[in-house]
Amino acid sequence: MAIKSFFSSEARAAARHQANAPAPPSVSAERLPSWAGLDYLTSAVVILDAQARVAHANAAAETLFEFSRKSLVSQQFSGLFANGQVIDDLFIEAQRLQFSNKRLDLTLLRSPREPLHLHTIVTVLQDEPSTPVVLEMQEIDQQLKFDREERILDQSQANRELIRNLAHEIKNPLGGIRGAAQLLELELNAPEFREYTQVIIKEADRLQTLVDRLLAPHRRPHIVGEVNIHEVCERVRSVLLAEYPRGLAIERDYDTSIPEFRGDKEQLIQALLNIAHNGAQALKEQIQVGSGQIILKTRIARQVTIAKTRYRLALELHVIDNGPGISEDIKERIFFPLVSGREGGSGLGLTLAQTFVQQHHGLIECESRPGKTDFRIFLPLP
Repeated sequence: MAIKSFFSSEARAAARHQANAPAPPSVSAERLPSWAGLDYLTSAVVILDAQARVAHANAAAETLFEFSRKSLVSQQFSGLFANGQVIDDLFIEAQRLQFSNKRLDLTLLRSPREPLHLHTIVTVLQDEPSTPVVLEMQEIDQQLKFDREERILDQSQANRELIRNLAHEIKNPLGGIRGAAQLLELELNAPEFREYTQVIIKEADRLQTLVDRLLAPHRRPHIVGEVNIHEVCERVRSVLLAEYPRGLAIERDYDTSIPEFRGDKEQLIQALLNIAHNGAQALKEQIQVGSGQIILKTRIARQVTIAKTRYRLALELHVIDNGPGISEDIKERIFFPLVSGREGGSGLGLTLAQTFVQQHHGLIECESRPGKTDFRIFLPLP
C-alpha cells in the first residue's frame, strides 16, 4: 500500500508539531491517535522521528522484530541490527529530501538470529525536512525461497542432461582407448614401455568409474518401500562414527511423530551420507581439537511448496555442522557436478544427493555462514 496516503492531514500536522517540540525526545504515539490504525496492516510499519529513533511501531513490526512496542519506542532503530548503517544511510537520504518514496530490498542482520530479508518502502512526510520518516516492511523469505527452488530445479535439470550426454560421449571412446592400450602392451617387449600402457589402462579405468558414478542415479531402478527416516539417520550416524571415532559429536534432535513414507531407502541413505560426510570433512580442524559437531534434526513442516507443488505435510531434515562454512566462490554452485570446495574432492556427492532427493519429489537447500552450515532436505509426506 502507499503508506503516505494512510495518514490524514491532521496526523501530518500533529507530526510536524511533535517534531518541532523540544520534548519529549521522540514522537509520542499517544499524541497521534490515528497511528493506531496501522495495527490493522499485515506489513510492519515503523515511524522514525527527526533523530532516527522509533516514534511508533505497529503490531506487525512487534511480531517481525520480536520486540514489544514499548521497548522499540525511543530506541535508535539502526541499533537493532548488526548492519544498521544501511538504515542510517536511508534516513540521511530521506531527511535531505533526496526522495519522497523509495522501494528497495534489505537484508537486516540480527545476531544470533536469522537475517531478515525485507521488501522496504521508505516514505518521507515531506512538509518540511524534520518530519517523520515511515518504513513499511514485508518479509520476502517465501519469495526468495520460491526463486531459489526454481533456480535449483532448473540447474538440476540442466545438470542431468549435461551429465547423461557427457558421460555417454566419454564412455564409448574409453573402451576403445583401453582396448588399444591392451593390444599395444602385448606387442611391446621392453618393460619400461609397458609402464606407459599401464598408465593409459589405469587412467581409462579411473574415468570409467567416474562415468559410472555419473550415470548411477539414472541407471539404478527405483526400489520403493516403507521408509522410517530415523532408521536412515541412524545408519548414517553409525557410518560416520565408525570413520570418526574421536573428535566428532553427532547429536540427534528427532521428532518421533514423523510417519513412515514410501521411498527408496538406500538412495536416501546415500543422499544423507553424502551431505553428512561432506560436513565431517569440512570439520577437519574442529575434529582434531575435539570440537566437531554435526546435528541430525527432523521436523514436520506444514503447507510446504516443493517444485511448485503444494504439500500438506513434508519432512524437514537438517544436517547442521559447526564448520567454517562454504566458500562464497562456490556457494551458489555447490550442487553442480564436479564443483568441490575440498582439495581432491570429486564434486559429485552433493550432485548425486540432490538427484536422489528430487527422485522422491523433494529438494535440498543450504544456508551457510562461518560456524554453521545447514543443509535442509524436504520430502513430501503422505
